[in-house]
Amino acid sequence: MEQRVLGRTGREVSVVGLGTWQLGADWGQVREEDALAVLDAAVESGVTFFDTADVYGDGRSERLIGRFLAERPGADVFVATKMGRRAEQLPGNYNLANFRAWTDRSRTNLGVETLDLVQLHCPPSEVYSSDEVFDALDTLVAEKRIAAYAVSVETCAQALEAIARPGTASVQIILNPFRLKPLEEVLPAAAEAGVGIIARVPLASGLLSGRYTRETVFSPDDHRNFNRHGEAFDQGETFSGVDYETGLAAAAEFAELAPEGMTPAQTALRWVIQQPGVTSVIPGARSVGQARANAATAQLPPLPPRTLEAIAALYDRRIRAQVHHRW
Repeated sequence: MEQRVLGRTGREVSVVGLGTWQLGADWGQVREEDALAVLDAAVESGVTFFDTADVYGDGRSERLIGRFLAERPGADVFVATKMGRRAEQLPGNYNLANFRAWTDRSRTNLGVETLDLVQLHCPPSEVYSSDEVFDALDTLVAEKRIAAYAVSVETCAQALEAIARPGTASVQIILNPFRLKPLEEVLPAAAEAGVGIIARVPLASGLLSGRYTRETVFSPDDHRNFNRHGEAFDQGETFSGVDYETGLAAAAEFAELAPEGMTPAQTALRWVIQQPGVTSVIPGARSVGQARANAATAQLPPLPPRTLEAIAALYDRRIRAQVHHRW
């Protein structure tokens, strides 16, 4: 699989990675053996990049990855985790003492001495302007708790502020055919600064797979059930902030744009991969089949200009008014 340098880390990662939120929590139950099988299928398909967080299943996702890596010592996988959501979302909680405690816990969960990459997990906007926060992150690097640090953001404004920080290795942001705003300023600024871009929620929580209908029922512990209006965390993390009815209609149109030989999901992932400045796209997978199909996207041909133009027109017609001004 194609490898790209992840910004200021200097490390190469696969252009299609694996998001592992679903292996921890909030997407319905995933059995441990099924989760390990997903990790294995991803690696066997060429994936060298896992993205996780300390709050996914209260550390379950990290622990599963740690177990997998212990059982597969030859697997060359770069693991990015996140921190900050274990405490009340107050700027003052983003301090060195907490950072040390949180990263020590993640190191234990993952079974490593030094974390490859730690991302601030969508913190309050004030955190991005705090010199003390970034001084603390530099201290973690000096102490070899972490090899590099980055941010996961909700808004383009947050991304631009983080990119301006000289120690920021990468920015993780929602980017998909239903979320085009990062193309305007964030991706060009990151490319100019040498900052990597990790694209999350690439399928708009599954909408872009074309598999959902009005009759689809999500389990009570699935965020697509309990966070449609931002009840638990930022609304933009669920269906990219698009209301479900609008999303279904737009997804049906999107599916018709898929080139021959590509599924709608692969079309969405291929769209992300070929955006200038993207380092890796991190779709989740709850089954071996999904993991393999997602990884296979890296081998598919680029989308032709006419398809790209049709996707942009679909966004303008159905999605822009709901999301473009918010994130």
